[in-house]
Amino acid sequence: MKGLRNFIKSFVDLIYPPACPGCRKPLPRVAVDDTICLSCWSRITVNRPPFCHACGRRLTRGDINKNMCLRCARVPKAFDRAFSACVYDGVIKTLIHEFKYKDKQYLGKPLSKLLIDFIKRYDLPVGYIDYLVPVPLHRAKLREREFNQAEILCREVGSTIGKPTLENNLFRCRATDTQAAREPRQRLLNVRGSFAVKEKRSVTGRNLLLIDDVLTTGATASEAAQALKDAGANIIFVLALAS
Repeated sequence: MKGLRNFIKSFVDLIYPPACPGCRKPLPRVAVDDTICLSCWSRITVNRPPFCHACGRRLTRGDINKNMCLRCARVPKAFDRAFSACVYDGVIKTLIHEFKYKDKQYLGKPLSKLLIDFIKRYDLPVGYIDYLVPVPLHRAKLREREFNQAEILCREVGSTIGKPTLENNLFRCRATDTQAAREPRQRLLNVRGSFAVKEKRSVTGRNLLLIDDVLTTGATASEAAQALKDAGANIIFVLALAS
């Protein structure tokens, strides 16, 4: 059966050669995980320090002494620290869109490498983490998309750093509108009270690492962290693929 699937895939690839999801050009023989061309991979902008403690973006000169960007300083967050591996523009923005909305779940593996490399490069304190927690989708959106991109990233990162993923405990108790076109304050109101925890004992006194694909204002991650802290969680870090 596996041999037949491989034969069919080879036949399809012969007629329709696989293309890089970043630039749509045919994949060369050498590619990252046989999915992303090296040209696109090299054009991903990696986040560099100093980082804003809240959203994980690179701080500007005027904010360096505050350890927090002006936007985040205005609105306190429930999580203790956030990190983001990449700058949300160009190639990474395209790849995340393909990953989330074009059902290209296989991109979870190469994209998770960006998170793993970031953890190693800046020696993030993952040794103190008890569980990785994916930011969940509402059940209606999960039915529509059929997978949660944060869960895929969580599993890949967790298996590499040797930490378990706590799935299906944190959940969205109500559906929310998309955050993309909203102002920062509207984002906070949109997600307020939208998360809950099923089994509090699993998170009480635990240090958690929330994983998501994109962190913009931090409103969604903050609301998720608040639900976990209300359930008794201790330290909560956030790690996003891009911001």
